[in-house]
Amino acid sequence: MLGLGAATRIFVATGATDMRLTFDGLYALVVGQLQQDPTSGHLFLFANKRRDRMKILFFDGSSLWVCSRRMEQGRLHWPSCEEGRLQLSREEFALLIGGIDLSGTRKRKWYRRPPGEESDVSTKAA
Repeated sequence: MLGLGAATRIFVATGATDMRLTFDGLYALVVGQLQQDPTSGHLFLFANKRRDRMKILFFDGSSLWVCSRRMEQGRLHWPSCEEGRLQLSREEFALLIGGIDLSGTRKRKWYRRPPGEESDVSTKAA
């Protein structure tokens, strides 16, 4: 399994990609279409037109990897975007490869208390 750290970003080529492409072809797509550095350690996702195949390109620090997935049944619910590229969170990536349609989901805003700020609950209770 891929180790996704907090700094790892996930980029998706939203259009159809020729699955005959290997290292060099996908590398060129990352540079040209996604406008990213393939050796950055981020994940780059590609799918074919029928959305039953997916490839992931990533660099582990010493070598370039291409991982592929062929679905025997069903299709991926591939996200779309006019720009041809999209960035996903780790949670959205898990949903995508799990077969969930991301267009039917929405992000909720989370509140995080700034570090060092004390809770007002304890002062109001007294």
